[in-house]
Amino acid sequence: MKKTILRSLACIAVGHAFIQSAHATDVFNLEGFGPISRAMGGTGVAYDIGPAGMMYNPATLGLMPNGSYFDVGVDVINTSIRATNLDTGESVESGNHGSNNGPYLAPELAYVYRKQAYTFGIGVFAQAGVGTQFGGSSFLSRTSNGIDTGLDVFSRMLVLRVPFSVAFQATDKLTIGGSIDAVWTSLNLGLLLDGSQLGSLAGQGRLTGSLVPTLLSLPGLSGGYFNINKNTIAGGGASAWGVGGKVGLTYQITPDTVFGAAYNFKTHVGDLSGQAQLTAVSSVVGDVPLSGSVRVRNFQMPAQVSAGISHKFTDQLSVSLDYQHVFWASVFKNINVSFVQSGTGANLNISLPQNYSDINIFGIGTQYIYNEKWTFRGGFHYAQGAAPANSFLAVVPETPTTDVSAGFSYSL
Repeated sequence: MKKTILRSLACIAVGHAFIQSAHATDVFNLEGFGPISRAMGGTGVAYDIGPAGMMYNPATLGLMPNGSYFDVGVDVINTSIRATNLDTGESVESGNHGSNNGPYLAPELAYVYRKQAYTFGIGVFAQAGVGTQFGGSSFLSRTSNGIDTGLDVFSRMLVLRVPFSVAFQATDKLTIGGSIDAVWTSLNLGLLLDGSQLGSLAGQGRLTGSLVPTLLSLPGLSGGYFNINKNTIAGGGASAWGVGGKVGLTYQITPDTVFGAAYNFKTHVGDLSGQAQLTAVSSVVGDVPLSGSVRVRNFQMPAQVSAGISHKFTDQLSVSLDYQHVFWASVFKNINVSFVQSGTGANLNISLPQNYSDINIFGIGTQYIYNEKWTFRGGFHYAQGAAPANSFLAVVPETPTTDVSAGFSYSL
């Protein structure tokens, strides 16, 4: 299967309210936070990107002038994917088959207060998100023995962070910062697995539980379908809360040059839990739906280390360069889902291999202050792909991407 992602980008800031189109270019993570970073190629480790700095490097809050700052914004999570069956040439596009798995909205809210050496901030930001909706009439909803199931194939994942941040200017040149983050992860998923895939997973010990013998002995077994779904403006059929955090520093190398470094810790979020339906697809007896509870186990966002440098060439022109290394291999080896049937307690556990690799991310951004009203920005962003080709899932739109971005601010 081949996947192509089509993208658009809008980064417009009017005062301190903004709407942005967001893309999960860094596997699931959004490629920037706030209109300044988003327009400048997702950079911000060593640059004043405003209150959104608490999502990259909390120490950059110390680069802001004294005063209070309040930002209100919206991310529009929209992933447009074309999936192609390389054997038949059939294609299907996500995003126009109803429901609300993409596009969908995620808030950006932040308040920062700085006085002298201390800066405090609190915010709500979308860290990561994907969304697909392929419908039920494509080859993704068909089994290998030709049964058109009509079952909807979709996904929606949203990770919200609520950082409580502080920065302290230790010397004229050095500022240190950190944050403790509340983390909320939610997931919708509609996924059809072919009967041959189920047999292979069982043979590898990746499909276990008391329901497995009954499932595999079903006459004419052609596939199995997971439906975890909550059709609301936010959230998902399975969700959980947890914690995360960041530490960072900035160092003023010269009056016009700043170095920054930060470490974002791996999240510790509980198993995503909710209600779900498991459907066995049979060519003999038809669909056999089972209702119950579901857990997506150990679904975490990875740690990452970041470093960057920014330089002010003139009072009008600045450039920012960032590098990030993200430890995806430690958190996305498998997708582990457990299902317990209501009433009977019979269970099924499935482990879908993903085997992601760690990735490197590079970004460069520029800012040009045209006059006291207008500021223009542009950037370039490249992120490596993490998923091996043999573990691609159409509902998990991970792909290597290169972005060119632009934006502007107008001061009222």
